[in-house]
Amino acid sequence: MYIDAEARKAQLMHLNEADEIVFKIAKDPRVTRVGRIIRKFSIDEFPQLFNVLKGDMSWVGPRPPIPYEVANYKYDHHQRLLATPGITGLQQVSGRSTVSFNRWIELDLQYIQEQSLMKDIEILLKTIPTVISGRGAY
Repeated sequence: MYIDAEARKAQLMHLNEADEIVFKIAKDPRVTRVGRIIRKFSIDEFPQLFNVLKGDMSWVGPRPPIPYEVANYKYDHHQRLLATPGITGLQQVSGRSTVSFNRWIELDLQYIQEQSLMKDIEILLKTIPTVISGRGAY
């Protein structure tokens, strides 16, 4: 992203393609050409491996929210914060950025209820073709 990306966000709110409190633009003008490739193939997720090694994150779980999102959560949304955040999860293998915010919450809560080693392995295996194809990433 460009250095002034966060400052330009307010000017671009009218272009938001996501619903509710999530901010997403498919062709976000704040993202560089190289940044688009990095995002599409989830290369920007590699630094989070250090968070997994530190124990702050797991391989699978709800995506870590940004403070702006949490500040705008409804009561039900806070339940997703009960699980350790993960690098990948049901939302990522179910459409990534194309999933509505409400569906995203449903998938996170479903994961929390069904959490198991087998479910984690299933999600990790589905993540590989999802990342390789780049579908739903922006």
